[in-house]
Amino acid sequence: MTTTDKREAFLAGERLEDVALFLADSYVSDDRLEQFGERIDDGVLIVVDGERGRNAFKAATGTGAMEFAGSAMGTEGVVDGDLTGGTCPEAAGSEAEDEDHHTQFVFAFAEEQNEEVGGLYADGDVIHAYAQCECGTAYSDRWTLEE
Repeated sequence: MTTTDKREAFLAGERLEDVALFLADSYVSDDRLEQFGERIDDGVLIVVDGERGRNAFKAATGTGAMEFAGSAMGTEGVVDGDLTGGTCPEAAGSEAEDEDHHTQFVFAFAEEQNEEVGGLYADGDVIHAYAQCECGTAYSDRWTLEE
């Protein structure tokens, strides 16, 4: 399965045991990453099994994946549906127009539909996505795969 196929399968809810990582070239530049993922214009997107993905995330960022997710949960933002960027909540109404708000990295996982929990989880499989902005803001987004 190609890396593009893995991303499409992940976004379709067919790889619930995997995680997705996007690492921007401006954050980490390592040509070896391309052998594990898909080259995107400004970075690499990797879809791998959960344990390997969490280890790769820690190696690339120096932070544990779930610790990062926990810190990003408190700030809602918009992560692109293709997992390769987002809109930092600090960018909206920012007085410092020259301040950069480029996504440095994204960590995402999918959770299976769970009607018992209700809410968003009753509507379908849910993507949880967490992003780090160049300005230092960590933020989160989530959506059902049916959206």
